[in-house]
Amino acid sequence: MIWPGTNDPHKRKKTIKFLIITAVIGISVAAASSTIQQMANSDNPLKVCINDRDTPYKIKATLELIIDGQKADIPANIGINEGECHRTMYTLTDDGTIYAEWIEEYPFEIGHFLWMWDFPLRDMDQSKSTMYVNGKESPHFINHPLQEGYHYKAEFTSKDYDTSKDKDFLPEQ
Repeated sequence: MIWPGTNDPHKRKKTIKFLIITAVIGISVAAASSTIQQMANSDNPLKVCINDRDTPYKIKATLELIIDGQKADIPANIGINEGECHRTMYTLTDDGTIYAEWIEEYPFEIGHFLWMWDFPLRDMDQSKSTMYVNGKESPHFINHPLQEGYHYKAEFTSKDYDTSKDKDFLPEQ
C-alpha cells in the first residue's frame, strides 16, 4: 500500500525517520513519567507496601457498614495481598476492625480505607448517605479522621435504590 507522501523514496525515508523518532520520544516520556511517579509516591502511605518498614504509629478502629438499609460485610484481608504487599490500612478479620499503621503519625481518614478496599463509592448517592462516629453524625462524611478506638458507622444509599419498595401500602409486583 502506498501512503500519501511516500511515493518519493526521499519523503518516505523522512516520514519513517520522523515516526521512529516520535515513537522513541513517546516511550521515553512514558518511562520517565512512570519513574518520577514511583519516586514521588515512595513515601505516600496510601500507595506503598509496609512489608519491610518499621511502623510504630498504629491505629485500630471499627467500621459498621449499612448499604440500602442492610448490614454489609467487611471482608478479612483487605489491604493484604498474599504476602506480596501489605498496605498501611488493612483488616485481619471480617468483624469490621480496621488497622492503620505508618512510620510516623499520619492523618488517615475513613475514606482512605474505602479507597484501598475499592468500595464502589461512585455507585452511592452521597447526598443520602451519612457517617456516624461514636454514635454522632459526622460533618466530614468519609473525610473524618480515623482515630484510635473509635467506632464508625457508614450508612450508604445506592443510586439505584428504590425507596418505594420499603413502603407497606404499595402493591407488590
